[in-house]
Amino acid sequence: MSTSTDYDVIIIGAGPAGYVAAIRCAQLGLKTACIDNWSNKKNHPSLGGTFVNAGCIASMALLESSKIYHLLTHDISTHGISFDHLNIDLKQMIDHKDSITHSLSEQIAMLFTHNNIDCIHAQGKLLSPGQVEIITLNNQEQSVLTAEHIILATGSRPTAPPCAIIDQKFIIDSSLALNLTKLPKKLGIIGAGIIGLELAGIWNRLGSDVILLEAQGSFLTATDEQIAEQAYQIFSNQGLDIRLGSRVISAKTVNRKVIVEYQDNEGTHAIKLDRLIVASGRQPNTDNLASEEALLILDENGFVHVDEKCCTTLPGVYAIGDLTTLGPMLAHKGLEEGIFVAEHIAEKSTPINYDIIPSVIYTSPEIAWVGQSEQALIAVGEDYKVGIFPFTASARAQTAGKTEGMVKIITHAESDVILGVHILGEYASELIAEAVLAMEFSASAEDLARTIHAHPSISEALHEAALALDSRALHLPPEN
Repeated sequence: MSTSTDYDVIIIGAGPAGYVAAIRCAQLGLKTACIDNWSNKKNHPSLGGTFVNAGCIASMALLESSKIYHLLTHDISTHGISFDHLNIDLKQMIDHKDSITHSLSEQIAMLFTHNNIDCIHAQGKLLSPGQVEIITLNNQEQSVLTAEHIILATGSRPTAPPCAIIDQKFIIDSSLALNLTKLPKKLGIIGAGIIGLELAGIWNRLGSDVILLEAQGSFLTATDEQIAEQAYQIFSNQGLDIRLGSRVISAKTVNRKVIVEYQDNEGTHAIKLDRLIVASGRQPNTDNLASEEALLILDENGFVHVDEKCCTTLPGVYAIGDLTTLGPMLAHKGLEEGIFVAEHIAEKSTPINYDIIPSVIYTSPEIAWVGQSEQALIAVGEDYKVGIFPFTASARAQTAGKTEGMVKIITHAESDVILGVHILGEYASELIAEAVLAMEFSASAEDLARTIHAHPSISEALHEAALALDSRALHLPPEN
């Protein structure tokens, strides 16, 4: 690599895409720097981006706490366990979440140290190919660093729709929703997508009455319709008030309450809430990412234009993760792109298969899927077969008390190649990995059916669903 620059590679952003890119670059012998501007509650550097600090990891920490509380207050008696009183200490719960995010951020910092990566706590801006301006956050010092390759990985942030101006007091975004220290009695959420549902589940289990206002008339349109319909029923039975086809017109704070007006097929309605969470999507962090002179091309929504190799139109400049429209806005997608670009720079890359990136919704039960949905195959006229195994028929699920949901496998009618796998169940995020591996190697359902799974285990549901494609499921009654 060139020795006339400060670094071989500079990465702007230390979320999953950025920090993994930095580590892989260093592993490949490239002199690497990573610039990141995230600060924690104590105003200290905190690597990991939204994913660690205010997104999935933080959300999952609260998710687990809320599930424990819900188990103790709803389902524990079935195990022959009882007690007289139980309290929620939200501050302690938030502190526990913060300790986890801090620990993971420190782990990333340790990995940077061991891989000799220069970590710079600063605001970074692309000036031109090979040049990055930095302004340090502790003393506002300005300087320019050079590198042969620059990777843009600044992630995304919550959208701010004009109908609900976020004040971070009563109308809040999804990040602040993970830091509430007082339980809202009545909580509203704009958006019943992945983020909205995960937040709804947390606060519903802790005792809030939750209303989700979803503009689309259908529920979870990205998932298989059969899975979505069953999930809707389960979540409704849990107490979530999911109002589809409900477009928010306005939201304003009056006397420490939030008044939300929304419109559906029956007209205009108003509801009064203690808090309103805006979870209507995310947008790329491309404001101030590059100088005008850099001529970095963005699309109409602010995403960076890249080719299939994550290359921008500027030589030696790449964009990965939530900054692009390549694949879904998922942490593991960005992570793989970080690895790919690092190896591409070192001329050792293997293409990413964007068709088999798994998606997961960390609700309870979880939802996970990979590949094609049944409705997508119908739309293109593909001949297919379906095998379904409900968790009610799983011995291990029964012993765990987690019998809601099912595994659904879709295969090509003639070749038996797996086209899609859809899971609704408490362990869906773990089970989906086997399906991804099978599809990565173009496995057939018969390959799954012939693979010995531990008994009893939750993973047997995949085995049984594969058998069910030909009415061979062992723990289901024969079809009529």
